[in-house]
Amino acid sequence: MPEIDGGRFPAKRSVGETVTVEADIFADGHDAIAAVLRYRVLLPIHGEVAAQPPEGLVHTWTEVPMAPLVNDRWRAEFPVTELGTYVFTVESWVDPFETWGRQLAKRIEAGQDIATELELGARMIEHAASRANGSAADAARLIAVSKTLRKGSSPAVDGEIGQLMRRYADRGAATVYAREVEVVVEAAMARFSTWYELFPRSVGKFPDVERLLPDIAQMGFDVLYFPPIHPIGHTQRKGANNRPATAGEPGSPWAIGSEEGGHKAVHPELGTLEDFRHLVQAAAKEGIDVALDIAFQCSPDHPYTREHPEWFKHRPDGSIQYAENPPKKYEDIYPFDFETESWRELWQELLSIVLFWADQGVRVFRVDNPHTKPFAFWEWLIAELRSSHPDVVLLSEAFTRPKVMYRLAKAGFSQSYTYFAWRNTAYELYQYFTELAQPPIREFFRPNLWPNTPDILTEYLQTGGRPAFQARLILAATLGASYGIYGPAFELMENRAREQGSEEYLDSEKYQTRKWNRESPDSLRELVTIINRIRHENPALQTDRGLRFHPTENDQLLAYSKSTPDNANVILTVVNVDPHHVQRGMVNLPLEELGIEGDRSYQAHELISGARYLWNGPRNFVEINPHSMPGQVFRFRRRVRSEHDFEYFL
Repeated sequence: MPEIDGGRFPAKRSVGETVTVEADIFADGHDAIAAVLRYRVLLPIHGEVAAQPPEGLVHTWTEVPMAPLVNDRWRAEFPVTELGTYVFTVESWVDPFETWGRQLAKRIEAGQDIATELELGARMIEHAASRANGSAADAARLIAVSKTLRKGSSPAVDGEIGQLMRRYADRGAATVYAREVEVVVEAAMARFSTWYELFPRSVGKFPDVERLLPDIAQMGFDVLYFPPIHPIGHTQRKGANNRPATAGEPGSPWAIGSEEGGHKAVHPELGTLEDFRHLVQAAAKEGIDVALDIAFQCSPDHPYTREHPEWFKHRPDGSIQYAENPPKKYEDIYPFDFETESWRELWQELLSIVLFWADQGVRVFRVDNPHTKPFAFWEWLIAELRSSHPDVVLLSEAFTRPKVMYRLAKAGFSQSYTYFAWRNTAYELYQYFTELAQPPIREFFRPNLWPNTPDILTEYLQTGGRPAFQARLILAATLGASYGIYGPAFELMENRAREQGSEEYLDSEKYQTRKWNRESPDSLRELVTIINRIRHENPALQTDRGLRFHPTENDQLLAYSKSTPDNANVILTVVNVDPHHVQRGMVNLPLEELGIEGDRSYQAHELISGARYLWNGPRNFVEINPHSMPGQVFRFRRRVRSEHDFEYFL
């Protein structure tokens, strides 16, 4: 491990992470064995990893000794520092010198004659010296030790000589794992990102959006995501609250295409393509990536419907079949027919759309409904895209069955939407995120948590008031390394549903422009800024690894921690998932696992309020009033003694 579906799909990492490899390694009998992890990086060439890459595009193998754990399990790790594809395998062999050393120690302890054993050892060392062709010094050192053995002295098998013998071991009968396992390494943003969704048309034109960039950056967001920015069709256009449009209504941005252009055009009311490029460049100066929506569907007015009718399904009367999800009808949208006889031309054109926007400087894409397109299509498109743009990040918007979501992640999507929005009790959250944090899922599936989207206004947000929005923000930002909010609607706690029992917004921005009062005194903007600052200041929150849940003795309190591998940064979050009542309870912590001495006090620094508490032992009391703040985020600081003999918290 990590090996996904028998090597069919690669595991995932981002630049700067490590790959921990484990393997079951054993042999018959009692001989000692040795093992190494072998890895190298291959750079993608024209959409695939070449079998024999040109010189300079393949790195030689690097070896790392593997260490035994328990029950014949071995482990080693390696860092990933380049974008592209790494491969690793495992090699193991019987280690006669280690076996000899163990037996020699037993004979010495038993007081037995070891003259024959010393001669056997000397011969093994001489044979190793003959294999040290690349180092005369190592060969000379081994020869010297062999002479010492013949004089009756024995070497320290675990010391320098042991290392040299492992370096020049006879691997003629070594066993190599049958395949080279792949690991795809993506940009750091694939691991850690903070998304802000905004409808540009509700702001004005692209230059108007540009003026918001400093505010969005100040709030701590590094991805600004736009729904489709293309011309919108007129046929069967949707109006306010999904009713038929009246004159002047803008329609749904997902009904892409009109006489003004299709997927490679910008809606004239937003500005020009040059305006968009300028916005992307301005955002980059603020540390923000602009993410675009990729929706492979068309309005009836899209140029494709006239130029390539063969790319769409047709009804018996010859008309093109519009999109349906009974009982829902989307008369303003035509889906592509991925089973058309002209599928090759269709696939190439769809790839050209993504490449077009990548050429405009876009490196982050949110892909609409990928689960309604073939898996093979995504594998091909993503490989082709990354052959020229290896730093691209793709977010899968697939609210579908878990195995389908996982299959899309295996196909190459960097991140995925999740069921987070509908997991509201402490137990539901514990159960779901425990699943996501376990191998093999964590090796290929990166969750991106959204408490709301333009399509999702949960009952919890509709009925929970301000505490519900605050709680979901804290949960999303600390449970997941990547999260996002549907911007102004979340900041201003928009919670009006279109009708009872619906998750659709009343006056949804999908069908009309909205003017948001971003300066409202009731805005959650200050809390959002604080939470995002906490994320950026604490490396433990910048990865989905290191997540642990802790008992609270109150089923309305959810407690969990994240920590860096060395426990230098440990963050504990406790959230009251009941938005209406005060909840209190004891939090139980595994101090040793968190790197905290059990017999010494430690400081719990609450990062939202700035309060500091002195905690002792594994059980500590918390009380959370949702009407003041429904969650607490603690950073643990250990008591240490300085060189001048006074204590302080680190």
